[in-house]
Amino acid sequence: MGADMTVDVVIPTYNHAVLLREALVSLVAQTHTDWRAFIVNNFSTDDTIDVIESFGDSRMTRIDFANNGVIGAARNTGVNAGTSPLVAFLDSDDVWYPNKLAVALTPFEHGADLVCHAERWVETDGSSRVVQYGTNNRHRYSALLYRGNALSTSAVVMRRSLLITTGGFDIDPAIVTAEDYDLWLRAARTGARFVFLPDALGEFHRRAGSESSRITRHIAAERAVLTKHFASRAGIAHRIRKRQRIALVDYGAARSFQRDGDIGEAWRYLARCLTTFPFLIRPYAALLLLMRDSLRRQTRRRDG
Repeated sequence: MGADMTVDVVIPTYNHAVLLREALVSLVAQTHTDWRAFIVNNFSTDDTIDVIESFGDSRMTRIDFANNGVIGAARNTGVNAGTSPLVAFLDSDDVWYPNKLAVALTPFEHGADLVCHAERWVETDGSSRVVQYGTNNRHRYSALLYRGNALSTSAVVMRRSLLITTGGFDIDPAIVTAEDYDLWLRAARTGARFVFLPDALGEFHRRAGSESSRITRHIAAERAVLTKHFASRAGIAHRIRKRQRIALVDYGAARSFQRDGDIGEAWRYLARCLTTFPFLIRPYAALLLLMRDSLRRQTRRRDG
């Protein structure tokens, strides 16, 4: 099945000409050559069109589409343009390794509905680390809901039939940046079989930017996804689990702000976490680390 199956690759992009070139080079280098790429261009004003045309590859199709800031709408447009039984996603600032498709397609021969592999996270300073997105017991809806997202969009290949069943990406602006998490939840709720591969088959590139606003926006989006999914779950046990899950979101935000050096926001989100659900262990360890960082900052100010 894998060796002779066509894969649609959906690539949304906006003013990422240089990065898009790297992504497309990695696509052309795939050892599995039976793919069709749908590059959904949000009317970029840089050299995006020239970059696409420079490849002269008939397997690439450019679709000009105004997504109005909703990347899920761009991805749905790319999905709807294709017909292949499998769909893969590649963000225009990420890259795949040459064996990505060849390796990721193999589990579909044994009944997989969705495959997600590990990625190498490359930081802006050039450092990198391999990130595993899940284990095979994370495919259950409850595990994804209560323990958090365990997949990365550029690392996912899934059956088109599963995308059709779930209705694709939700285009609600409130969940932008977490629309992929919402899709994985809805896919898991159908009983789809997820397979996680330990191999790092691509790179996720973290880009410099307004980190504080990025974190804040993503936290709000993740909260909106959780509100959506917990709305159908009644009972005191689920209300408790919801508070615990929201607290974990705030804990994650606190740790992100701390890593970025925004100690004030880290304190604010950690306080929200402990107020929402004070029975978690990890936030108290983070509290000690935050106190240490705050004391170091005060010492530097005093000595400076």
